[in-house]
Parts: sequence; C-alpha cells; structure tokens
Amino acid sequence: MAYPGQQPGGYYQGGYGGAPGGPMYGQQQDPMYAYFASVAGQDGQIDADELQRCLTQAGLSGGYKPFNLETCRLMISMLDRDMSGKMGFNEFKELGAVINGWKQHFMSFDADRSGTIEGPELQAALGTMGYRLSPQALNNISKRFSCQGKISFDDYVACCVKLRALTDMFRRRDINQQGMVNFQYDDFIQTVMSI
Repeated sequence: MAYPGQQPGGYYQGGYGGAPGGPMYGQQQDPMYAYFASVAGQDGQIDADELQRCLTQAGLSGGYKPFNLETCRLMISMLDRDMSGKMGFNEFKELGAVINGWKQHFMSFDADRSGTIEGPELQAALGTMGYRLSPQALNNISKRFSCQGKISFDDYVACCVKLRALTDMFRRRDINQQGMVNFQYDDFIQTVMSI
C-alpha cells in the first residue's frame, strides 16, 4: 500500500496547524468569524447539527439537500484536536479550505455537471489524490459511497474524510513505512469506530 501524495486537488495540503477554540488576536477582523460566532452560539464551538445547518445554508452539498449528519460528524472528527466532538474557529476555517478543495476536485470529475459522479470517476479522483488501491478496494469504495451508481458530493466528502483519517491512523502505526502494521483487536476497533 502506498500513501496519498501531496497532489493538487482534493487532498488538503494545509497540514494540521491551528489551535481549536475561540478567537485569537486578529480573528475578530476575520469576516468568517462573525458568521462562525452566529452559528456557534454561547459555547464558541460548532457541533455536527450546527455544522449541518451551516453547510446547508451555504449550499455546499449541492442543491438544497443538507449534508448527512454522519458526514458532518466525520468532518468534525477529522479536525477535532481536543477531542471535544466540536470544532472551534480555526478548525472551522481549516474545514472550509478542505471542503472548497474537495468541491473543486469533485467538480473537475463531474463532466456533465449533474452534481454526481460515478464509480469510475471516483476511482480516477482518488488516484489523482495519490491513493494507490487495488481494483477490489476501489470497487468496494465505489459501492459503499454510491446510490444507484451515482455518488453525490456529500458521499464524496464522507469517502475523502474516511480515507484521510484511516490513512493517517495507519501511517502513524506504520513506523517503518512498509505498508504493514499489526493491530490488537481493541486498537483496531478503536481506530475504525473513531471515524
């Protein structure tokens, strides 16, 4: 197994910088902060329900259909450094950059502008992100994230989040970078269930 490279397109290249939480110096002037504060409310954090409403209002899921709540949970877990189950302003901004990158990447494979892609297009998209997977793995991924052969942007995001998180977790355990790791059963369950 090879790891995803730092290819332009859907795989976010911004790293893991930024601390969660409320505004830091200079953030008050950030135009996104006012919007974030209005969505986050009193606790200064965004949970999955708030993120779903926010992304739906922004029209990022394509049309008027809201992002799936599970996809919102996945996006939060991807960036949730303090393990609160919520995201602060810096995480929210980072997620915005990630989603915009994925949206551009998705649209580059949605040739007919239908708002969906098909299995072979998903496989090609994953290949351009640097994922080198077996045909069987790619076929399973396509089946898992498609509905009647079509993959919506929402499902595309869920796929990208899961692949990124699983790859990051695998990479941390693959100390020798050989594409192989040994998991104890409990560690494996914790890894998979945290995504």
